[in-house]
Amino acid sequence: QLQLVESGGGLVQPGGSLRLSCAASGFTLDDYAIGWFRPAPGKEREGVSCISTEDNTTYYTESVEGRFTISREQNTVYLQMNNLKPEGTAVYYCAARRTTALAMCVIIYDDEPWGQGTQVTVTS
Repeated sequence: QLQLVESGGGLVQPGGSLRLSCAASGFTLDDYAIGWFRPAPGKEREGVSCISTEDNTTYYTESVEGRFTISREQNTVYLQMNNLKPEGTAVYYCAARRTTALAMCVIIYDDEPWGQGTQVTVTS
């Protein structure tokens, strides 16, 4: 059974860094797109960053471009978050589907099997 577990969140000051992990079990991430999501004003969640394991293409929402980096090592996907800002405070969730990185981040299903997420708090 497909299971994703998020970890790595925490409390950090503005300008600080965190690395989130999304560990998959029960399946291999090959041929999947994996994405990181967070709640956003006016919608349930927004796609923050996504990666396709098929061709390693990536997608970043504009507000994190240049500060966040998504990567994959075997069955874990990481989100390196640098220069964090207070508006980055949120619970971050990961999800996986057989699709492209762009579609993974832009087309979000309410009934995605969301996990518990990991809390990121950016405050001075």
